[in-house]
Amino acid sequence: MSTAQEYVEAIFRRARIPLEPADYHPDWADQPLRHKAYSDASRLPLPPGPSEPQAQDARLGLESLAGMLRHSYGLISRRLQVNGNQDNADRTWLRTATWGRGTASGGGLYPAEIYWAAGPSGPVQPGLYHYSTPHHAMDRLLAGDVTGQVRAALGDGAGAAETDQFLLVSLKFWKNSFKYNSFCYHVVTMDLGALLATWQAWAGVAGVTLRSALWFDEPALDRLLGVDYRDESVFAVVPLPWIPGPARPGPVARQAADGSSPRVTKREFERSRTTLRFEMVEKVHESTIVAEAAHPELRLAEAHPAPSRPETILLPPPRAPGMTLGDALRHRHSSFGCFSAQPPLSLEKLGRLLAAGQAGQILNTDAREAGRGPSLGRLAVFANHVEGLPRGAYDYDAVAHALSPIAGEPPSPFLQWQYFLNNYNLEQAAAVITVVVRPAAVVSAIGDRGYRLVNAEVGAVAEAVYLAAAAAGASCGAALGFDNVSLAERLGLDGTDEWPALLLLVGNDRADRAGFEDLLVPAAGLGAGHSGPGTSGEPR
Repeated sequence: MSTAQEYVEAIFRRARIPLEPADYHPDWADQPLRHKAYSDASRLPLPPGPSEPQAQDARLGLESLAGMLRHSYGLISRRLQVNGNQDNADRTWLRTATWGRGTASGGGLYPAEIYWAAGPSGPVQPGLYHYSTPHHAMDRLLAGDVTGQVRAALGDGAGAAETDQFLLVSLKFWKNSFKYNSFCYHVVTMDLGALLATWQAWAGVAGVTLRSALWFDEPALDRLLGVDYRDESVFAVVPLPWIPGPARPGPVARQAADGSSPRVTKREFERSRTTLRFEMVEKVHESTIVAEAAHPELRLAEAHPAPSRPETILLPPPRAPGMTLGDALRHRHSSFGCFSAQPPLSLEKLGRLLAAGQAGQILNTDAREAGRGPSLGRLAVFANHVEGLPRGAYDYDAVAHALSPIAGEPPSPFLQWQYFLNNYNLEQAAAVITVVVRPAAVVSAIGDRGYRLVNAEVGAVAEAVYLAAAAAGASCGAALGFDNVSLAERLGLDGTDEWPALLLLVGNDRADRAGFEDLLVPAAGLGAGHSGPGTSGEPR
Protein backbone atom coordinates (compact mmCIF):
# COMPACT_ATOMS: atom_id res chain seq x y z
CA MET A 1 0.00 0.00 0.00
CA SER A 2 1.03 3.59 -0.54
CA THR A 3 1.69 5.92 2.38
CA ALA A 4 -1.75 7.52 2.08
CA GLN A 5 -3.45 4.11 1.92
CA GLU A 6 -1.56 2.99 5.04
CA TYR A 7 -2.66 6.15 6.84
CA VAL A 8 -6.29 5.68 5.82
CA GLU A 9 -6.26 2.07 7.00
CA ALA A 10 -4.81 3.16 10.35
CA ILE A 11 -7.45 5.90 10.68
CA PHE A 12 -10.39 3.63 9.93
CA ARG A 13 -9.13 0.87 12.24
CA ARG A 14 -8.13 3.11 15.14
CA ALA A 15 -10.99 1.83 17.34
CA ARG A 16 -9.28 -1.58 17.26
CA ILE A 17 -5.62 -0.50 16.96
CA PRO A 18 -4.99 2.91 18.59
CA LEU A 19 -3.05 5.52 16.65
CA GLU A 20 0.39 6.51 17.86
CA PRO A 21 1.18 8.32 20.09
CA ALA A 22 -1.35 6.41 22.19
CA ASP A 23 -0.38 8.24 25.41
CA TYR A 24 -0.84 11.77 24.06
CA HIS A 25 -2.97 14.21 26.07
CA PRO A 26 -3.67 17.80 24.93
CA ASP A 27 -2.29 20.61 27.06
CA TRP A 28 -5.42 22.76 27.05
CA ALA A 29 -3.67 25.56 28.92
CA ASP A 30 -1.15 25.83 26.07
CA GLN A 31 -3.48 25.49 23.09
CA PRO A 32 -2.85 27.64 20.01
CA LEU A 33 -4.73 30.76 19.02
CA ARG A 34 -7.86 30.06 16.99
CA HIS A 35 -6.99 33.00 14.73
CA LYS A 36 -3.61 33.40 13.09
CA ALA A 37 -2.08 36.73 14.09
CA TYR A 38 0.83 38.77 12.72
CA SER A 39 2.33 41.24 15.17
CA ASP A 40 3.85 43.61 12.59
CA ALA A 41 1.37 43.64 9.70
CA SER A 42 -0.73 46.64 8.72
CA ARG A 43 -4.46 45.90 8.61
CA LEU A 44 -6.95 46.84 5.91
CA PRO A 45 -10.59 46.75 7.13
CA LEU A 46 -13.06 45.08 4.79
CA PRO A 47 -16.62 46.26 4.19
CA PRO A 48 -19.28 44.05 5.84
CA GLY A 49 -20.36 42.79 2.43
CA PRO A 50 -23.91 41.88 1.44
CA SER A 51 -26.00 39.59 3.63
CA GLU A 52 -26.85 37.53 0.55
CA PRO A 53 -24.70 36.52 -2.45
CA GLN A 54 -24.44 39.25 -5.07
CA ALA A 55 -22.24 39.70 -8.12
CA GLN A 56 -22.04 41.63 -11.35
CA ASP A 57 -21.65 40.08 -14.80
CA ALA A 58 -20.90 36.68 -13.22
CA ARG A 59 -17.85 38.17 -11.49
CA LEU A 60 -16.89 39.19 -7.99
CA GLY A 61 -15.88 42.55 -6.55
CA LEU A 62 -14.69 43.77 -3.16
CA GLU A 63 -18.19 43.85 -1.63
CA SER A 64 -19.12 40.34 -2.79
CA LEU A 65 -15.72 38.94 -1.78
CA ALA A 66 -16.05 40.50 1.68
CA GLY A 67 -19.53 39.00 2.08
CA MET A 68 -18.31 35.57 1.02
CA LEU A 69 -15.36 35.63 3.44
CA ARG A 70 -17.41 36.89 6.37
CA HIS A 71 -20.18 34.35 5.87
CA SER A 72 -17.79 31.44 5.39
CA TYR A 73 -14.97 31.91 7.91
CA GLY A 74 -15.63 35.21 9.68
CA LEU A 75 -17.24 35.42 13.11
CA ILE A 76 -20.96 35.93 12.63
CA SER A 77 -22.41 35.06 16.04
CA ARG A 78 -21.55 34.30 19.64
CA ARG A 79 -23.14 31.12 20.99
CA LEU A 80 -24.15 30.51 24.57
CA GLN A 81 -26.58 27.62 24.19
CA VAL A 82 -26.50 24.94 26.86
CA ASN A 83 -25.68 21.68 25.09
CA GLY A 84 -24.08 18.26 25.52
CA ASN A 85 -20.46 19.45 25.37
CA GLN A 86 -18.31 19.86 28.44
CA ASP A 87 -17.50 23.53 27.80
CA ASN A 88 -20.80 25.13 28.86
CA ALA A 89 -19.27 27.13 31.71
CA ASP A 90 -16.28 28.23 29.60
CA ARG A 91 -18.49 29.79 26.94
CA THR A 92 -19.72 32.47 29.36
CA TRP A 93 -16.22 34.00 29.43
CA LEU A 94 -14.91 36.10 26.55
CA ARG A 95 -11.49 34.44 26.50
CA THR A 96 -13.03 31.00 25.92
CA ALA A 97 -16.15 32.06 24.05
CA THR A 98 -17.64 30.03 21.21
CA TRP A 99 -18.08 31.97 17.98
CA GLY A 100 -20.38 30.79 15.22
CA ARG A 101 -19.21 30.59 11.62
CA GLY A 102 -20.92 29.71 8.40
CA THR A 103 -18.56 26.82 7.64
CA ALA A 104 -18.36 23.74 9.82
CA SER A 105 -15.00 22.58 11.19
CA GLY A 106 -13.76 19.38 12.80
CA GLY A 107 -13.54 19.94 16.55
CA GLY A 108 -14.44 23.63 16.11
CA LEU A 109 -10.74 24.38 15.54
CA TYR A 110 -10.79 26.03 12.08
CA PRO A 111 -7.26 25.25 10.83
CA ALA A 112 -7.67 26.85 7.38
CA GLU A 113 -5.90 30.14 6.67
CA ILE A 114 -7.02 32.36 3.79
CA TYR A 115 -4.66 34.55 1.74
CA TRP A 116 -5.55 36.98 -1.03
CA ALA A 117 -3.08 37.50 -3.87
CA ALA A 118 -4.30 40.78 -5.35
CA GLY A 119 -3.16 41.90 -8.79
CA PRO A 120 -3.32 45.32 -10.51
CA SER A 121 -7.03 45.10 -11.45
CA GLY A 122 -8.15 44.79 -7.83
CA PRO A 123 -9.47 47.43 -5.41
CA VAL A 124 -6.35 47.38 -3.21
CA GLN A 125 -2.67 47.88 -3.80
CA PRO A 126 -1.20 44.75 -5.43
CA GLY A 127 0.21 42.43 -2.84
CA LEU A 128 -0.36 39.42 -0.64
CA TYR A 129 -2.88 39.68 2.21
CA HIS A 130 -4.05 37.40 5.03
CA TYR A 131 -7.70 37.33 6.08
CA SER A 132 -7.91 38.15 9.79
CA THR A 133 -11.05 36.29 10.81
CA PRO A 134 -11.81 38.01 14.15
CA HIS A 135 -11.41 41.49 12.63
CA HIS A 136 -12.94 40.82 9.19
CA ALA A 137 -9.92 42.58 7.74
CA MET A 138 -6.87 41.92 5.59
CA ASP A 139 -3.34 41.86 7.03
CA ARG A 140 -0.90 43.05 4.37
CA LEU A 141 2.02 40.65 4.30
CA LEU A 142 3.82 41.55 1.08
CA ALA A 143 3.73 44.62 -1.17
CA GLY A 144 3.89 44.20 -4.93
CA ASP A 145 2.26 41.96 -7.49
CA VAL A 146 2.85 38.24 -6.79
CA THR A 147 0.14 36.89 -9.08
CA GLY A 148 2.75 35.85 -11.64
CA GLN A 149 4.17 33.43 -9.09
CA VAL A 150 0.71 32.08 -8.35
CA ARG A 151 -0.02 31.54 -12.05
CA ALA A 152 3.30 29.79 -12.54
CA ALA A 153 2.48 27.43 -9.68
CA LEU A 154 -0.98 26.69 -11.10
CA GLY A 155 0.04 26.14 -14.71
CA ASP A 156 -2.97 26.19 -17.01
CA GLY A 157 -5.49 24.83 -14.48
CA ALA A 158 -8.70 26.26 -13.03
CA GLY A 159 -8.76 29.42 -15.18
CA ALA A 160 -5.57 30.92 -13.74
CA ALA A 161 -4.81 32.88 -16.91
CA GLU A 162 -8.16 34.70 -16.86
CA THR A 163 -7.75 36.69 -13.63
CA ASP A 164 -5.21 38.42 -11.42
CA GLN A 165 -7.09 37.80 -8.14
CA PHE A 166 -6.56 34.54 -6.21
CA LEU A 167 -7.51 33.08 -2.85
CA LEU A 168 -4.95 30.69 -1.38
CA VAL A 169 -6.12 28.29 1.33
CA SER A 170 -3.54 26.74 3.63
CA LEU A 171 -3.97 24.36 6.55
CA LYS A 172 -2.11 25.03 9.81
CA PHE A 173 -1.68 21.62 11.41
CA TRP A 174 -0.97 22.65 15.01
CA LYS A 175 -4.37 24.32 15.30
CA ASN A 176 -5.82 20.81 15.09
CA SER A 177 -3.02 18.40 15.98
CA PHE A 178 -2.58 19.88 19.47
CA LYS A 179 -5.90 18.16 20.20
CA TYR A 180 -6.11 15.27 17.72
CA ASN A 181 -2.38 14.48 17.21
CA SER A 182 -1.99 11.87 14.41
CA PHE A 183 -5.70 12.03 13.54
CA CYS A 184 -5.17 15.67 12.48
CA TYR A 185 -4.60 15.16 8.76
CA HIS A 186 -7.84 13.23 8.36
CA VAL A 187 -9.82 16.07 9.93
CA VAL A 188 -8.20 19.13 8.36
CA THR A 189 -8.54 17.81 4.80
CA MET A 190 -12.29 17.58 5.42
CA ASP A 191 -12.25 21.15 6.77
CA LEU A 192 -10.76 22.24 3.46
CA GLY A 193 -13.69 20.75 1.53
CA ALA A 194 -16.27 22.35 3.80
CA LEU A 195 -14.75 25.80 3.19
CA LEU A 196 -14.50 25.33 -0.58
CA ALA A 197 -18.10 24.07 -0.66
CA THR A 198 -19.28 27.22 1.14
CA TRP A 199 -17.51 29.44 -1.37
CA GLN A 200 -18.83 27.39 -4.27
CA ALA A 201 -22.40 27.70 -2.96
CA TRP A 202 -22.11 31.44 -2.22
CA ALA A 203 -20.66 32.21 -5.62
CA GLY A 204 -23.12 29.90 -7.36
CA VAL A 205 -26.14 31.76 -5.98
CA ALA A 206 -24.57 34.96 -7.32
CA GLY A 207 -24.15 33.38 -10.75
CA VAL A 208 -20.36 33.05 -10.44
CA THR A 209 -18.55 29.79 -11.18
CA LEU A 210 -15.60 29.07 -8.90
CA ARG A 211 -13.21 26.24 -9.71
CA SER A 212 -10.66 25.31 -7.09
CA ALA A 213 -7.17 24.15 -8.00
CA LEU A 214 -5.97 21.23 -5.87
CA TRP A 215 -3.04 20.20 -8.10
CA PHE A 216 -0.25 22.81 -8.31
CA ASP A 217 3.35 23.45 -7.34
CA GLU A 218 2.77 23.41 -3.61
CA PRO A 219 6.37 24.04 -2.46
CA ALA A 220 6.49 27.21 -4.58
CA LEU A 221 3.41 28.67 -2.87
CA ASP A 222 4.62 27.60 0.57
CA ARG A 223 7.84 29.50 -0.10
CA LEU A 224 5.80 32.53 -1.19
CA LEU A 225 3.91 32.49 2.12
CA GLY A 226 7.11 31.95 4.07
CA VAL A 227 5.76 28.84 5.82
CA ASP A 228 7.39 25.52 6.67
CA TYR A 229 5.36 22.78 4.98
CA ARG A 230 5.65 20.64 8.11
CA ASP A 231 3.60 23.23 10.01
CA GLU A 232 1.42 24.87 7.35
CA SER A 233 0.94 24.23 3.65
CA VAL A 234 -1.20 25.50 0.77
CA PHE A 235 -3.92 22.98 -0.12
CA ALA A 236 -6.10 24.91 -2.58
CA VAL A 237 -5.99 27.96 -4.84
CA VAL A 238 -9.20 29.61 -6.07
CA PRO A 239 -8.91 31.96 -9.06
CA LEU A 240 -11.57 34.68 -8.72
CA PRO A 241 -13.55 35.88 -11.75
CA TRP A 242 -13.15 39.59 -11.06
CA ILE A 243 -14.79 42.86 -12.02
CA PRO A 244 -11.80 44.87 -13.26
CA GLY A 245 -11.48 48.30 -11.73
CA PRO A 246 -9.07 51.15 -12.43
CA ALA A 247 -5.65 49.62 -12.86
CA ARG A 248 -3.35 49.98 -9.86
CA PRO A 249 0.00 49.46 -11.54
CA GLY A 250 2.81 48.67 -9.22
CA PRO A 251 6.09 46.82 -9.13
CA VAL A 252 6.37 43.08 -8.84
CA ALA A 253 7.12 42.13 -5.24
CA ARG A 254 10.78 42.51 -4.40
CA GLN A 255 13.12 39.56 -4.41
CA ALA A 256 14.39 38.21 -1.11
CA ALA A 257 17.78 39.31 0.14
CA ASP A 258 19.38 36.14 -1.20
CA GLY A 259 18.05 36.82 -4.72
CA SER A 260 15.31 34.21 -4.54
CA SER A 261 11.67 34.80 -5.47
CA PRO A 262 9.66 37.23 -3.31
CA ARG A 263 8.28 35.70 -0.12
CA VAL A 264 6.61 36.74 3.12
CA THR A 265 9.10 37.49 5.88
CA LYS A 266 6.62 38.57 8.54
CA ARG A 267 6.19 36.04 11.31
CA GLU A 268 3.00 35.07 13.08
CA PHE A 269 2.51 35.24 16.81
CA GLU A 270 2.31 31.72 18.25
CA ARG A 271 0.48 31.49 21.57
CA SER A 272 1.59 27.95 22.42
CA ARG A 273 4.86 27.76 24.33
CA THR A 274 5.36 24.20 23.03
CA THR A 275 4.41 23.08 19.54
CA LEU A 276 4.74 19.51 18.32
CA ARG A 277 4.85 17.65 15.05
CA PHE A 278 3.53 14.13 14.63
CA GLU A 279 5.29 11.53 12.54
CA MET A 280 2.15 10.11 10.92
CA VAL A 281 0.94 13.57 9.91
CA GLU A 282 4.32 14.55 8.44
CA LYS A 283 4.66 11.27 6.59
CA VAL A 284 1.24 11.33 4.90
CA HIS A 285 1.53 15.04 4.13
CA GLU A 286 4.88 14.58 2.42
CA SER A 287 3.43 11.76 0.33
CA THR A 288 0.66 14.04 -0.99
CA ILE A 289 2.85 17.01 -1.99
CA VAL A 290 3.36 17.66 -5.68
CA ALA A 291 5.87 20.12 -7.10
CA GLU A 292 4.22 20.69 -10.46
CA ALA A 293 0.82 21.61 -11.86
CA ALA A 294 0.05 18.18 -13.31
CA HIS A 295 -3.72 17.80 -13.36
CA PRO A 296 -4.81 14.18 -13.01
CA GLU A 297 -7.25 12.32 -15.17
CA LEU A 298 -9.55 10.67 -12.67
CA ARG A 299 -10.65 7.27 -13.91
CA LEU A 300 -12.14 4.91 -11.35
CA ALA A 301 -13.15 1.31 -11.71
CA GLU A 302 -16.80 0.67 -10.94
CA ALA A 303 -17.63 0.40 -7.25
CA HIS A 304 -18.59 -2.97 -5.83
CA PRO A 305 -22.28 -3.36 -6.74
CA ALA A 306 -24.74 -3.12 -3.88
CA PRO A 307 -26.77 -6.26 -3.21
CA SER A 308 -30.06 -6.41 -5.08
CA ARG A 309 -32.78 -5.08 -2.79
CA PRO A 310 -36.22 -4.95 -4.41
CA GLU A 311 -37.92 -3.25 -1.43
CA THR A 312 -37.20 0.27 -2.65
CA ILE A 313 -38.81 3.16 -0.77
CA LEU A 314 -39.33 6.22 -2.96
CA LEU A 315 -38.75 9.56 -1.23
CA PRO A 316 -41.04 12.55 -1.78
CA PRO A 317 -39.64 15.15 -4.20
CA PRO A 318 -37.55 17.72 -2.27
CA ARG A 319 -39.15 21.09 -1.64
CA ALA A 320 -37.45 24.41 -2.17
CA PRO A 321 -35.27 25.63 0.73
CA GLY A 322 -37.12 27.45 3.48
CA MET A 323 -34.56 30.26 3.77
CA THR A 324 -31.90 32.02 1.75
CA LEU A 325 -28.28 30.85 1.68
CA GLY A 326 -27.15 33.83 3.74
CA ASP A 327 -29.69 33.03 6.46
CA ALA A 328 -28.70 29.36 6.39
CA LEU A 329 -25.03 30.26 6.88
CA ARG A 330 -25.88 32.60 9.75
CA HIS A 331 -28.02 29.96 11.48
CA ARG A 332 -25.87 26.88 10.83
CA HIS A 333 -24.86 25.20 14.10
CA SER A 334 -24.10 21.81 15.60
CA SER A 335 -26.80 20.28 17.77
CA PHE A 336 -24.59 18.87 20.53
CA GLY A 337 -26.76 16.62 22.72
CA CYS A 338 -29.93 18.59 21.91
CA PHE A 339 -31.74 16.18 19.56
CA SER A 340 -35.22 15.03 20.50
CA ALA A 341 -37.04 12.03 19.05
CA GLN A 342 -40.27 14.03 19.16
CA PRO A 343 -41.48 15.30 16.85
CA PRO A 344 -40.06 12.88 14.26
CA LEU A 345 -38.44 14.18 11.10
CA SER A 346 -40.62 14.12 8.00
CA LEU A 347 -39.65 11.76 5.19
CA GLU A 348 -39.59 14.72 2.79
CA LYS A 349 -37.05 16.58 4.94
CA LEU A 350 -34.83 13.51 5.19
CA GLY A 351 -34.94 13.22 1.40
CA ARG A 352 -34.11 16.91 1.08
CA LEU A 353 -31.01 16.50 3.26
CA LEU A 354 -29.89 13.38 1.39
CA ALA A 355 -30.30 15.09 -1.98
CA ALA A 356 -28.36 18.12 -0.76
CA GLY A 357 -25.56 15.90 0.56
CA GLN A 358 -25.28 13.96 -2.67
CA ALA A 359 -25.23 17.17 -4.72
CA GLY A 360 -22.60 18.64 -2.41
CA GLN A 361 -20.38 15.62 -2.89
CA ILE A 362 -18.89 16.88 -6.13
CA LEU A 363 -16.66 19.92 -5.73
CA ASN A 364 -15.73 21.92 -8.80
CA THR A 365 -11.96 21.35 -8.98
CA ASP A 366 -9.16 20.87 -11.48
CA ALA A 367 -9.44 17.13 -10.77
CA ARG A 368 -13.07 16.89 -11.75
CA GLU A 369 -15.69 19.35 -12.89
CA ALA A 370 -18.77 19.53 -10.69
CA GLY A 371 -21.52 17.23 -11.92
CA ARG A 372 -19.19 15.22 -14.15
CA GLY A 373 -16.95 12.23 -13.70
CA PRO A 374 -17.12 9.22 -11.40
CA SER A 375 -18.56 9.46 -7.92
CA LEU A 376 -16.00 9.18 -5.14
CA GLY A 377 -18.60 8.10 -2.62
CA ARG A 378 -22.25 7.74 -1.74
CA LEU A 379 -24.65 8.05 1.19
CA ALA A 380 -26.32 5.57 3.49
CA VAL A 381 -28.66 6.34 6.39
CA PHE A 382 -29.71 4.90 9.73
CA ALA A 383 -33.32 5.85 10.48
CA ASN A 384 -34.51 6.19 14.08
CA HIS A 385 -37.45 8.59 14.11
CA VAL A 386 -38.58 9.41 10.57
CA GLU A 387 -42.28 9.61 9.73
CA GLY A 388 -43.40 6.64 7.66
CA LEU A 389 -39.97 4.98 7.61
CA PRO A 390 -39.30 1.82 9.65
CA ARG A 391 -36.23 1.94 11.87
CA GLY A 392 -33.21 0.44 10.18
CA ALA A 393 -30.31 1.04 7.79
CA TYR A 394 -30.74 2.05 4.15
CA ASP A 395 -28.68 2.74 1.04
CA TYR A 396 -29.56 6.00 -0.69
CA ASP A 397 -30.05 5.82 -4.46
CA ALA A 398 -29.47 9.39 -5.63
CA VAL A 399 -30.68 8.78 -9.18
CA ALA A 400 -34.02 7.30 -8.12
CA HIS A 401 -34.17 9.44 -4.94
CA ALA A 402 -35.05 6.30 -3.02
CA LEU A 403 -33.95 4.18 -0.08
CA SER A 404 -33.12 0.46 -0.12
CA PRO A 405 -33.25 -1.40 3.23
CA ILE A 406 -30.09 -3.09 4.54
CA ALA A 407 -30.89 -6.12 6.69
CA GLY A 408 -29.38 -6.25 10.18
CA GLU A 409 -29.73 -5.16 13.76
CA PRO A 410 -31.63 -1.95 14.60
CA PRO A 411 -29.72 1.36 14.84
CA SER A 412 -30.29 1.64 18.58
CA PRO A 413 -28.34 0.86 20.72
CA PHE A 414 -25.85 -0.25 18.04
CA LEU A 415 -24.86 3.28 16.94
CA GLN A 416 -24.29 4.54 20.49
CA TRP A 417 -21.97 1.62 21.19
CA GLN A 418 -19.81 2.62 18.23
CA TYR A 419 -19.55 6.32 19.17
CA PHE A 420 -16.50 7.42 21.17
CA LEU A 421 -17.84 10.52 22.96
CA ASN A 422 -20.76 11.32 25.26
CA ASN A 423 -21.96 14.62 23.78
CA TYR A 424 -24.61 13.02 21.53
CA ASN A 425 -27.42 10.59 22.16
CA LEU A 426 -27.57 9.01 18.72
CA GLU A 427 -30.87 7.30 19.45
CA GLN A 428 -32.56 10.69 19.80
CA ALA A 429 -31.39 11.82 16.35
CA ALA A 430 -34.08 11.23 13.76
CA ALA A 431 -31.53 9.82 11.31
CA VAL A 432 -27.79 9.36 10.94
CA ILE A 433 -26.54 10.01 7.41
CA THR A 434 -23.33 8.12 6.68
CA VAL A 435 -20.85 9.31 4.06
CA VAL A 436 -19.31 6.25 2.39
CA VAL A 437 -16.10 6.73 0.35
CA ARG A 438 -13.52 4.78 -1.67
CA PRO A 439 -10.14 6.31 -0.74
CA ALA A 440 -8.01 3.34 -1.83
CA ALA A 441 -9.52 3.35 -5.32
CA VAL A 442 -8.93 7.09 -5.76
CA VAL A 443 -5.36 6.91 -4.45
CA SER A 444 -4.63 3.99 -6.77
CA ALA A 445 -5.99 5.99 -9.71
CA ILE A 446 -4.30 9.38 -9.19
CA GLY A 447 -1.74 8.97 -6.41
CA ASP A 448 -1.58 9.85 -2.74
CA ARG A 449 -2.77 13.42 -3.32
CA GLY A 450 -6.11 11.87 -4.24
CA TYR A 451 -6.66 11.26 -0.52
CA ARG A 452 -7.02 15.02 -0.09
CA LEU A 453 -9.67 15.08 -2.83
CA VAL A 454 -11.68 12.29 -1.18
CA ASN A 455 -11.70 14.00 2.20
CA ALA A 456 -12.43 17.40 0.69
CA GLU A 457 -15.58 15.96 -0.84
CA VAL A 458 -16.55 14.42 2.52
CA GLY A 459 -16.23 17.90 4.05
CA ALA A 460 -18.29 19.33 1.21
CA VAL A 461 -21.08 16.82 1.95
CA ALA A 462 -21.04 17.84 5.61
CA GLU A 463 -21.38 21.53 4.79
CA ALA A 464 -24.15 20.87 2.26
CA VAL A 465 -26.18 18.85 4.79
CA TYR A 466 -25.60 21.43 7.53
CA LEU A 467 -26.91 24.23 5.32
CA ALA A 468 -29.83 22.17 4.04
CA ALA A 469 -30.79 21.33 7.62
CA ALA A 470 -30.71 24.99 8.65
CA ALA A 471 -32.82 25.93 5.63
CA ALA A 472 -35.33 23.16 6.42
CA GLY A 473 -35.70 24.16 10.07
CA ALA A 474 -33.94 20.97 11.22
CA SER A 475 -30.72 20.45 13.16
CA CYS A 476 -27.48 18.71 12.29
CA GLY A 477 -24.33 17.47 13.97
CA ALA A 478 -21.21 15.77 12.59
CA ALA A 479 -19.20 12.98 14.18
CA LEU A 480 -15.84 11.48 13.27
CA GLY A 481 -15.27 9.51 16.48
CA PHE A 482 -16.75 6.08 15.84
CA ASP A 483 -15.75 2.49 15.05
CA ASN A 484 -15.50 2.54 11.26
CA VAL A 485 -15.03 -1.23 11.09
CA SER A 486 -18.28 -2.00 12.91
CA LEU A 487 -20.25 0.43 10.76
CA ALA A 488 -18.72 -1.00 7.60
CA GLU A 489 -19.85 -4.48 8.67
CA ARG A 490 -23.36 -3.22 9.51
CA LEU A 491 -23.68 -1.54 6.12
CA GLY A 492 -22.59 -4.66 4.26
CA LEU A 493 -19.32 -3.20 3.00
CA ASP A 494 -17.18 -6.27 3.77
CA GLY A 495 -15.18 -7.32 0.75
CA THR A 496 -15.49 -3.91 -0.92
CA ASP A 497 -13.16 -0.90 -1.08
CA GLU A 498 -15.72 1.34 0.65
CA TRP A 499 -15.49 2.83 4.14
CA PRO A 500 -17.91 4.92 6.24
CA ALA A 501 -15.99 8.18 6.77
CA LEU A 502 -18.38 10.58 8.54
CA LEU A 503 -21.68 10.52 10.44
CA LEU A 504 -24.13 13.39 10.01
CA LEU A 505 -26.84 13.34 12.68
CA VAL A 506 -30.05 15.10 11.68
CA GLY A 507 -33.41 15.70 13.34
CA ASN A 508 -35.24 18.15 15.56
CA ASP A 509 -33.87 19.90 18.63
CA ARG A 510 -35.48 19.92 22.04
CA ALA A 511 -37.91 22.81 22.35
CA ASP A 512 -37.05 23.54 25.99
CA ARG A 513 -33.29 24.06 25.71
CA ALA A 514 -31.73 27.20 27.15
CA GLY A 515 -29.65 29.41 24.91
CA PHE A 516 -28.76 32.81 23.55
CA GLU A 517 -27.35 33.78 20.16
CA ASP A 518 -25.92 37.17 19.31
CA LEU A 519 -25.50 37.84 15.58
CA LEU A 520 -22.49 40.07 14.89
CA VAL A 521 -22.88 42.70 12.18
CA PRO A 522 -19.68 44.72 11.61
CA ALA A 523 -20.03 48.40 10.83
CA ALA A 524 -19.26 49.59 7.31
CA GLY A 525 -15.53 49.44 6.67
CA LEU A 526 -14.79 47.92 10.06
CA GLY A 527 -14.31 44.37 11.27
CA ALA A 528 -16.27 42.66 14.00
CA GLY A 529 -13.45 43.36 16.42
CA HIS A 530 -14.10 40.22 18.44
CA SER A 531 -11.73 37.37 19.08
CA GLY A 532 -11.71 34.38 21.33
CA PRO A 533 -11.25 30.64 21.14
CA GLY A 534 -14.07 28.17 21.31
CA THR A 535 -13.81 24.68 22.71
CA SER A 536 -15.53 21.66 21.34
CA GLY A 537 -15.24 17.91 21.09
CA GLU A 538 -16.77 17.51 17.63
CA PRO A 539 -17.25 19.47 14.42
CA ARG A 540 -19.15 22.76 14.79
